[in-house]
Amino acid sequence: MKILLAVSGGIDSMYMANKASELFPGASFAVAHCNFSLREDESDGDELFVREWCDEKNIKLYVKRFQTRDYATAKGISIEMAARELRYSWFSELCSEFSFDAVAVAHNANDNAETLILNLLRGTGSKGLRGMSCISGENPVIVRPLLGTTREDIERWMIRNGKKWREDRTNADNDYKRNRIRNRIFPIFKQINPSFIRTLNRDMAHFSQVDDIADDYFRKAGLNLEKGVDVRELLKLEHWEYVLFRLVEPYGFSHETYDKLVELLHSDRTISGKTFQSPSHVISIKKKIISITPQGTFSSRK
Repeated sequence: MKILLAVSGGIDSMYMANKASELFPGASFAVAHCNFSLREDESDGDELFVREWCDEKNIKLYVKRFQTRDYATAKGISIEMAARELRYSWFSELCSEFSFDAVAVAHNANDNAETLILNLLRGTGSKGLRGMSCISGENPVIVRPLLGTTREDIERWMIRNGKKWREDRTNADNDYKRNRIRNRIFPIFKQINPSFIRTLNRDMAHFSQVDDIADDYFRKAGLNLEKGVDVRELLKLEHWEYVLFRLVEPYGFSHETYDKLVELLHSDRTISGKTFQSPSHVISIKKKIISITPQGTFSSRK
């Protein structure tokens, strides 16, 4: 097996790199380092640090520099999202060109807990309660070998074994949502429950099982908005509100729109002729049938 290690130079990825042969017995490795050009000399220092480590270990290194701010501006997205898009697109290219089986990233148990809180605040539904998966994606396949390891465990091992890493000063910058959770919220959680990281990760494992059950229920309902959903058949389901949420979720409808649709279906009012819009689609109800069409095509079908 060929594994591409995503190594930033920070403590988590250096822990993963130093323990790669233990985490992936029998695999061969190369390292990919992204220089996002966000911290000037510090970014270049991270790149040099990773280069020197790879030279010492005689490990193949791939490096790419990105103009992340320019990309974010052009796309109208956040710096965080821009960095994510850039790195995973490049990882996919490397896997295709050099036949890597997977990309290993250093997300740990703390990162997973942070993701859970972010998902709760965004309102991502039951899917967001699952947290990250140990294996995800197809091109590239992403593996996360550290999800069961806390940041405290990582720090303890790195210090005890005299391993070096680079500190990222932006980790203290609370302009980023994830950092605010890490630096301001989690210390309060720790006061309430010193083992809250493990508790949240254990809960996510249970949430994942519950979501699998919900997925099975939704599939067995067998409803499809693009084919049209009979309101009478929908309302016969014991958990029709959940099924409706799953039906409209992929099309970008807001929670407010979903709530209005639920209220309408609960009422005795006439529902025929009602429409609901998202940025990309239109839901229409006609003769007790709920259907969906892309924006721009609805008016021609009336």
